[in-house]
This record gives sequence, structure tokens and C-alpha cells, in this order.
Amino acid sequence: MRPLRTAECGLRNGAATAFIVVLAVGLLVVPLRSDAQQPGKVYRIGNLAVSASGYETDLQRCPIKGTPLWQAWVEGLRERGYIPGQNLLLECRWTGGREERAASLAAELVSLKVDLLVANGTTQVRAAKQATSTIPIVMYGVIDPVRRGLVASLAHPGGNVTGPTDSPMELEGKRLQLLKEAIPKVSRVAVLSFSTDTPEPIFGREREAAARALGVTLQFYGVRDSAELTGAFAAMTRARAEALFVDPHPFWVPNEQRQVIDLAAQNRLPAMYPLRDFVTAGGLMAYDVNQATIRRRVGSYVDRIFKGANPGDLPVEQPTKFDLLINLKTAKALGLTIPPSMLMRADEVIE
Repeated sequence: MRPLRTAECGLRNGAATAFIVVLAVGLLVVPLRSDAQQPGKVYRIGNLAVSASGYETDLQRCPIKGTPLWQAWVEGLRERGYIPGQNLLLECRWTGGREERAASLAAELVSLKVDLLVANGTTQVRAAKQATSTIPIVMYGVIDPVRRGLVASLAHPGGNVTGPTDSPMELEGKRLQLLKEAIPKVSRVAVLSFSTDTPEPIFGREREAAARALGVTLQFYGVRDSAELTGAFAAMTRARAEALFVDPHPFWVPNEQRQVIDLAAQNRLPAMYPLRDFVTAGGLMAYDVNQATIRRRVGSYVDRIFKGANPGDLPVEQPTKFDLLINLKTAKALGLTIPPSMLMRADEVIE
């Protein structure tokens, strides 16, 4: 064999050194985490909810900008590396408050072969469950999913549904107590709800127990769309309601919130609302969880599922912090004096 010359040795040693450098650099740029997103994959999420609230939408019917709460859940996805228009495609369908539409819309999203469904509200989650038993479903905007039969338990939901819950049932009684504390003389309270085809008696138990303890008579009014709100408030006036209690529901998006706030002001009804957005828009008071935080948490569930977690093994998260908001401008307009002790406990007072 011919002995290598010095120049040839240098070339070969240099090539070997270059190979090692290239290999080392390559190892540095290869993700070390086994749970990293699949390179080049575009994930598709189907979003099933009640209303886009008239916001401008894209070709997939998703809001281009949307409400602050819509932005919060999209931001929760962005924080974990899922960027709409890049590695994420969102498909949205809206029931418009019509429960009967939920099943067909859920089936439509499933037919698009989405990787995951996000469903807001009990009716939408039920429809999604009926449409698929294999595609993961992340829920939000649901109160007490165990008693509603959506999951087996909070710790071990089982099946293909999981996600963060909304306010617990017990909060309904607390909201009524706070309304009574703000207006001690109130005895007749109108309860405004979004009427559904599948009423759930468990929903009002805590509130009705609190009403009995407080000596308050509840008067119930249900609406199926915003066109019925004026008639509902006229009925409240005829029944001499002294205050208003609004039940939580995904139907209450900004357009409908604005109508309720205006009608409550016109009829001089002090009101307890289920969402802070009502109060920042001019409503009297609300006791609420941080809805933006809940929606951001949806992104965490999506991320874990896309990285291989079984939704049935992901515990359902419950909110732990609740905020009392009071609008003093509205109180003054109604001629109310909110007790100082209550103002001191409020998390936010709008003046």
C-alpha cells in the first residue's frame, strides 16, 4: 500500500474534523425533547361555539380579530407554538344560540378530519361527544361537567373529553347573596336565562336554596334570542321585579350583553351578572372567575394532547379564584348606595 503523503494526511484529517463539526452542529439543532411538535405538520382544530357575535370572519368562519376572550384562547395556543395560518388551521362553526344546530355542525367539523375539537358550552360539548368518540375534545364554558354527564370524574375524566371548567354550581348561591347584600331590601328578583331545549334542574338548586334562606322570591324569564329580550323586561316590570339576576350561558356575548345592560338601566333594575364584561360595559355588579385565564388554559390542554396525552387521563381543572366587580357609576345612576364593607371586599371598583 502506498504511504500517505503529508498533504493527503492533512486533507483527510481536515475532512474528518469538518465532519465532526458538522455532526456536532447538527446535534445542536435537532430538538432534544421527545414531545416536540412534529416538524412541518399543520394541525387542524375545529371550534364549536354559540356565536361569533357579528365579528368579521375568515373563510373558515373564525373571527379575524374577535372579542378579547377569543383573543385570549388563540393567544394560549400561540404561547405554546401553534400559530394560526402557519402550523395551525382553525375551523369554526356557530350555533347562533339554536341548540338543534349543534349536532349537524359538530358532524361537519368531524367530517373535515380535524385533529381536535374545542367546544364552548354544555350543548356544544354534548354534540361533539355524539359526533365522535375518537377525536379529542377540549371543553370550556361548562359548569359541573360531572353532574352533566360529560366526564366520569374531575380527576379521571375518561373518554375523549377534558378541559377547564367554568364557575362551580355553588357560585350561583353566592351571587344571589351578594346581590341581597348590596340591596338589603330586595325581595323579588327576576332571573334571566337563555332557554334551552334540554333544561337542567340541577343548575338552579344552589341559587334557589340561597333564595329561601334570604327570603327572596325568584321570578323566571327565558329567551331564545336577542329579539325576545325587550318582551322579557316588560314582563319583569309588570311583575314588579326589584332586581335582576342573569344566569351564565355562552349566549351572552357582547351584542346581547349590551342589550341586557341597556334594558336593565331603562327599567331601573340593579343586576348581578355572571361575567365581568357586563360590569366593564356598564352593568352594576358581577362575581366571576377570570374567563381570559380559563381560555388561555385551553391551549395547555391542546398542547398536551397534540404531544401524545390521552384526554381521558388529563384531570379537569377547576377555577380557584373569583372576582367581585362593582360599577359605582351605575350604582349612582340607580340611586343605590353600596355598603362600604362590600366595596372594601371588591376586587375591582369602577368609578
